[in-house]
Amino acid sequence: MLVELVVENYAVIERIRIRFQAGLNVLTGETGSGKSMVVDALALLFGGRASAEMVRTGCDRARISAIVELPEHPRLGPVLEQAGIECEDGELLIEREILSSGKSRAFAGSRPVAVGILRELAPFIGDIHGQHDQQLLFASDAQREMLDLFGAVDAGAVGDLYRRWRKAAAQLDELDRSEQERLRMADLWSFQKREIEGAALAAGEDAELENERRVLSNMARLQEAANTAYSALYDSPASVYTQLKLAARKLEELARIDEAAGPMLESLKPATLAVDEASWALRDYVGKLEADPGRLDEVESRLAAIDKLKRKYGGSVEQILAFLKEVSAHLASAEDASALRAKLEQERERLARAYETAAAKLTAQRVRAGEELSRRVEKELASLAMAKTKFQTAVGPATWSANGADTVEFLIAPNIGEEPKPLERIASGGELSRIALALKTCTQASAAHAGRSPRTLVFDEVDAGISGGAAESVGRRLKRLAASNQVLCVTHLPQIAGFADHHFRVEKHEEKGRTVSSIEALPSAERAREIGRMISGEHLTPEALRHAEQLLKLGATGK
Repeated sequence: MLVELVVENYAVIERIRIRFQAGLNVLTGETGSGKSMVVDALALLFGGRASAEMVRTGCDRARISAIVELPEHPRLGPVLEQAGIECEDGELLIEREILSSGKSRAFAGSRPVAVGILRELAPFIGDIHGQHDQQLLFASDAQREMLDLFGAVDAGAVGDLYRRWRKAAAQLDELDRSEQERLRMADLWSFQKREIEGAALAAGEDAELENERRVLSNMARLQEAANTAYSALYDSPASVYTQLKLAARKLEELARIDEAAGPMLESLKPATLAVDEASWALRDYVGKLEADPGRLDEVESRLAAIDKLKRKYGGSVEQILAFLKEVSAHLASAEDASALRAKLEQERERLARAYETAAAKLTAQRVRAGEELSRRVEKELASLAMAKTKFQTAVGPATWSANGADTVEFLIAPNIGEEPKPLERIASGGELSRIALALKTCTQASAAHAGRSPRTLVFDEVDAGISGGAAESVGRRLKRLAASNQVLCVTHLPQIAGFADHHFRVEKHEEKGRTVSSIEALPSAERAREIGRMISGEHLTPEALRHAEQLLKLGATGK
């Protein structure tokens, strides 16, 4: 809902500030006073096109700002989050600045944003229906949404099937695109697998071979060292073992004389056993040491083969084996590609059939809803001085989408005998505003039932070409719309102004040699005089005043 609008240095408007309210807000004033400029300024906040001609003469920039109450809508949050906009207490400040050079800047939540962000926010705030602001009414998507809202048509299940079908189709496309690459890689993977498996590697094998190579390469040194150690421990007359045996005999002699030497003898026994065991181990080790040039060549060759694999597939045998596992998985995946393709094709076909069935039901719902909407809109148009107008909701085939397989288009034939044609090719600005009013009137109950948040609906030129009873019908419908939405209406007709909940008068006057437009909210006492002026013209007559009071009483009852 629009809470406040401030317009500065825009055309003949120097500065105006308007506090709008819920319900029906009506703007009246003489022709050329600037009423429609208020609507045009609001259109700029909805992302409309700006130009240098909008800037008041002598000023370097025009500025339009508004405080709006945002609705609770599941699609609004992502828009705000993506733009980095913070909304406090459900209200948002949006601004548009037009420089005299023609350039413009947009702001939301006091931070600069692209004008496109304002256009994305606009549908959540409101619609403008006027001479030059019918884009939303012309858009096929918007027409489909209005029809779905009217007919309580839910495309959620169809959308879910469509997304799953698209996913399966995308996976098949990816298989097709990668087929040639996959076949080329399969040859490479097969070669790599054969090469690694042919080597018959074992985990830790390279470390064992490195140790064996060191042993074979240093056989003479090992034999010499081992023999020397064996001799020192056991074999020579002055060996450690001989000396320990001698010490043990002497301690035994001591122990026979003095029992105190017994513990010393016992502590010496483990050393004797350790030397004995080490000696036997050394003797076995020396016996196994044998130079084998042939085996050294085998080890060198094996290590060279492993080093070659390391350079290609990893820095260790473990990494090479991990690469083999990965390559085997790729090959298995490539071999399973045909099976996967068959499975995906079946899934795609199944989802396509399910989508077609669900979309056909959706189409049938829309056709039925379109027939009823056409009937209801024609009935509404008959009360809006468009009795001969034929309205048709055309539901035709379209490319599959998350919204179904339908295109929706509103067609009208303003005169008997004419072929119904799209709105933008036939209707005038005033007719479009009345058609929009008829559509909004027909869909408001559905919107309220669906839990749609109130929005700001702006109608300009809605009274073009009508008067009398038709004008009263327009007023009643605006009043009805205003029960669940905030409605702003620019009008020249007293019959419509009489239904207003809040009345604003726009005036143009001269100030310091410049033309200036101003706007004021009229209290109840002033409303009768303004409506009387609309009836009688420049000179207010008692009859016009009495008529105005009757219109206000009629508007207050809403009947």
